Amino acid sequence: KELARIAGNQKHIEQCPTFLLWVADMARNQRISDAEKMTFETMPWLETFMVGAIDAALAAQNAVVAAESMGLGTVYIGAMRNDPQRVARLVGLPKQAVVVFGLCVGYPDPAAKAEVKPRLPQSSVLHHGRYGATGEAADRAAYDKEMAAFSSRNEMQATTWTQRVKNRLGPIASMNGRERLRGILAAMGFEVR
Repeated sequence: KELARIAGNQKHIEQCPTFLLWVADMARNQRISDAEKMTFETMPWLETFMVGAIDAALAAQNAVVAAESMGLGTVYIGAMRNDPQRVARLVGLPKQAVVVFGLCVGYPDPAAKAEVKPRLPQSSVLHHGRYGATGEAADRAAYDKEMAAFSSRNEMQATTWTQRVKNRLGPIASMNGRERLRGILAAMGFEVR
């Protein structure tokens, strides 16, 4: 219930039978450093933190693929980063360990109307040889139209993809406290250089 509150009262966190937390865990490495009486010089660098976060994401994606192969549904919850210190206290994480996101896992309601959200066209995300954005404006216009129809069918507030991007990246308030993440990570024992 408390994790749902941290995530802006997302009810599916409370309703799902399993809620997993994915952790970037540098604490284990620090314990090895201490036990071996060796300074791990790369510990405070951004690259080391990114490896921990990427490893958590790769493990989660494998779990999602496995869950979906068994007929389960999943929902990623990035809002665990709204208050990572509170999340860490709730689950007893040591310094240098942080929840990077959560994952709801459960059986979808067979009576509920389910629809896979459309994705940007491949021409916007797949590049051959060199990055190119020549068709991006046309792709975005077509995708906005497709997302508007999807949003209408699924009673979503932000109608187009462009509006979702504007809502998420425009006002600093949309970060829900995550704009303080570097300082919060430092307080949690991460020296991110």
